[in-house]
Amino acid sequence: MAAFVATGAEIPLKRRLRRAERTRQLKALGLVVPLLAFLLFTFLVPIGGMLWRSVDDWEVGKALPQTVVALKAWDGKDLPSEAAYAALASDIRRATADRTLAVAAKRLNYVVNGYRTLLTKTGRALKEQPAAGEAKAALTGIDPAWGERATWSAIKGAGGPVTDYYLLAALDMQRNLDGSIVSAPEEQSIYQGIFLRTFGIGLGVTLTCLILGFPVAYLLASLPPKQSNMLMIFVLLPFWTSLLVRTCAWIVLLQDQGLINDGLRWLGILDHPVRLIFNRTGVFIAMTHVLLPFMILPLYSVMKAISPAYMRAAASLGAPPAVAFVRIYLPQTLPGIGAGGLLVFILAIGYYITPALVGGAGDQMISYFIAFYTTETVNWGLASALGAVLLSATLVLAVVYGKLVHGTATTGGVKN
Repeated sequence: MAAFVATGAEIPLKRRLRRAERTRQLKALGLVVPLLAFLLFTFLVPIGGMLWRSVDDWEVGKALPQTVVALKAWDGKDLPSEAAYAALASDIRRATADRTLAVAAKRLNYVVNGYRTLLTKTGRALKEQPAAGEAKAALTGIDPAWGERATWSAIKGAGGPVTDYYLLAALDMQRNLDGSIVSAPEEQSIYQGIFLRTFGIGLGVTLTCLILGFPVAYLLASLPPKQSNMLMIFVLLPFWTSLLVRTCAWIVLLQDQGLINDGLRWLGILDHPVRLIFNRTGVFIAMTHVLLPFMILPLYSVMKAISPAYMRAAASLGAPPAVAFVRIYLPQTLPGIGAGGLLVFILAIGYYITPALVGGAGDQMISYFIAFYTTETVNWGLASALGAVLLSATLVLAVVYGKLVHGTATTGGVKN
């Protein structure tokens, strides 16, 4: 016998429950939709656009369409056919008239230095389309570079619509005339060193923040609430001040005639000023000051949840305080160490203002070059590729942290 609820509509109870659950889920989704839309348009769409620009390659294909099509079947071993030369001559004349040649020239100049001059010179010299069978002679007569494989290989490689040129350049790699991936020449290989410098500075700042922040977090977690809340105000105080203001304050403090050098000389510790700014030392000091709260807060939240009974139990079983701390207390703080370390490191490797103001030429991180290619040279492809590599490194770190936290949660934080 079917179970019905005594209502006028005689609706089954199971159907009513499903309807109520569906209504509850729709209400919850409605509350989340604004947040999802905000994340989509302010986070996911910009990142997607950045990633796309790192592989987008439309300039040459738009300005020299016939040449790109003619080079599809070119194997790159010898010079292209006469048809390719004729197509190039036609494209250059049309692009010069349409004023679109400069876009392709700028893109090809990234690959071969002087390509902008070559295309501009050829566009001015080609007054009319060469006769059939004479395009090659006409172009090589204008400039012998049209008789070199490297000149044509650059057009074929930039034919689009997508390319790996920018991503390879961000890793100091490139394709040779045969299409194989090789290392870039030593005088052009700079980004691997910059990435190593960025990760090195980020790791150094993270370790410094951990060394300085761990005792502070332990003190805050051990004190009574009234005193710890008072000290927490000093930890949060830097958040109330602009990053630019804090960085400029360190310039005043660290310069040769600044308060720190004057104070050390007044105390008789120094005879002459110590160089503390526009070098790696100033970068470490300023970045550590800015990022230290991001290490203290995750550590404090984890330490506050650790029961003092563990340490008392270890002491009652005869463990010395140092042994009890290392074997009982410290393993339980690993999630806080991991969260604080990951947060500080990710923030550190993306820093731009602080190294630019207090660091020297050899202390600039990858964010400086991303900003340079975005605003100065308008090479958005390379800027996006550098950002994509940095984003990939961040995602790898997040995955590793997730694995470590999962492993810690599975095995337990306290060692036997």
